[in-house]
Amino acid sequence: MWRISWTLVYIAAGIGLAGLASAQTIQVNRDNKTIAISTTDEATATADIAAVTIGFEVYGADSDSTYADGGRISHAILEALHKAGVEDKSIESSVQGIQRNTEFDEKDKPEQRAKKQFVLRQSWEVSVPSQAAAEVIRVSIAEGANKSGAIDWRLSDRKALQAKAAEAALVKAREVASKMADGMHVKLGPLIYASNETPSTRLFSSEMSDIITAKDLNTLTSLTRLPTLEIRSQTIREQATVYAVFAIE
Repeated sequence: MWRISWTLVYIAAGIGLAGLASAQTIQVNRDNKTIAISTTDEATATADIAAVTIGFEVYGADSDSTYADGGRISHAILEALHKAGVEDKSIESSVQGIQRNTEFDEKDKPEQRAKKQFVLRQSWEVSVPSQAAAEVIRVSIAEGANKSGAIDWRLSDRKALQAKAAEAALVKAREVASKMADGMHVKLGPLIYASNETPSTRLFSSEMSDIITAKDLNTLTSLTRLPTLEIRSQTIREQATVYAVFAIE
């Protein structure tokens, strides 16, 4: 029975170690009896940073007037962000440009189309603490940011979350190895090798673009009296895969 048990152990260890021969020098033989385990686990945390997309588009009959209107809105939005406590280092430009408009509503009359010959678009990514996201959106929309609201949720200490996921995977690996050892009537020894592969993960984001679109900039004046939106931070997940080799006695 013991010979059969050791053979099973050799096979399990050999399969696990085959792909890592170049990474370490563990030898599977009668003097080095091991159990190799590969497990995956995850860790979660609530996002503490919100990267908010703030932007606008404005139409005009000619490029000069369109640019001028866009300039006024642009300055007003940045001034509102500064008053809300957002520093320049937290504001990054994303898109800006003016072009001839080629998209019209089929219901638009000729005189309406004449006022929309050009369109200027501009947007920024504003990074703030998650609890400030709603206020950033509110004050920006109040100044004409009619293409705003997409949020990319982030975590300030992502490495700590990755480490937590790796730790959880290693704990799971030991639990599995212990059960295998019990099944073979041997005693699980210490951990002699471990490697961690943290897969590339995408942080979950909340798409809220075009939460308001104003055809006439005058309609934005009433927005200053609107309450802030109810926004909740999303959960960020990190996965880790651990390859662990345990000695057996």
